[in-house]
Amino acid sequence: MSNLRRIDLNLLLTLDALLKEQNVTRTAERLHFSQPSISVHLARLREIFDDPLLLPGPRGMRPTARAEALREPLRQALAALEQAIAPAAPFDPQRDVHTWRVAASDYSESAILLPLMAELRRQAPATRMAIVEHAPQRLAQQTVQEGVDLVFHTGDEGAQGLCQQVLFTEKYVLAGRADHPRLRQPLSPEAFCELEQVIVSPTGGGFQGITDEILTRRGLSRRVVLSVPHFLFMKAVLESSDLVAMLPARLAMANPALIVLPPPVELPGFEMAMFWPERVHRDPAHRWLREFIRAGISGSA
Repeated sequence: MSNLRRIDLNLLLTLDALLKEQNVTRTAERLHFSQPSISVHLARLREIFDDPLLLPGPRGMRPTARAEALREPLRQALAALEQAIAPAAPFDPQRDVHTWRVAASDYSESAILLPLMAELRRQAPATRMAIVEHAPQRLAQQTVQEGVDLVFHTGDEGAQGLCQQVLFTEKYVLAGRADHPRLRQPLSPEAFCELEQVIVSPTGGGFQGITDEILTRRGLSRRVVLSVPHFLFMKAVLESSDLVAMLPARLAMANPALIVLPPPVELPGFEMAMFWPERVHRDPAHRWLREFIRAGISGSA
């Protein structure tokens, strides 16, 4: 590294051109420098390498043995440097190989990724996607410590320092099995509270949520008899029992095994967003994936 500190890139470019042209005038024209500037560069190069490098000859200049030894390594080094600083190539989804690491809950897997997966495979057949379980309390750390480059999470709980784009606003519906005898028409809050219900508790074991808070304000309470950690299991329970649930609409609407009714009490929805770290913000492959997801969500709305 001490040798590199003694030289700048212009000197290496001049040496490369001199070895190709073997003429100071043509080298000056090639590099758009004045002829005296090239002579100054050559003098500096001779000092650095402690070698004449190019000597007068019958037809211009002839390289010394030291210069000949430098020719190919110098060409390769400049080519590698040119490649390193070249603008990032556009992402070609039909041909480029790439792996994305995505953190998602089972809701995001079902509501966002699953509907887009077939089209993603069609448009980007050489890519791979690793879906890992997301950790709501440490979204930013996942992007650093686990190499995650895209996270799906509610927009009101974004992580500090991550880029963000809201995808859609989700609402809740009342859902149960398609032939449920009590779900033939919209229910009053009182009738709703009489039904046995299942709730998703992401933190594990909870039996209350925002629905219970709203019911309490009205002097009501419901019968939550089952608490589960994932929506996937909740849907299986609804399809095979008389239990009902307040379910995000995107998980229920396309399921013919479930019947969907308006919620018996007005519930606030939530924004669903995708988050990503600055390190991939301008990456062509990552930008393509974000646009693909955004367009796919908009098309299915």
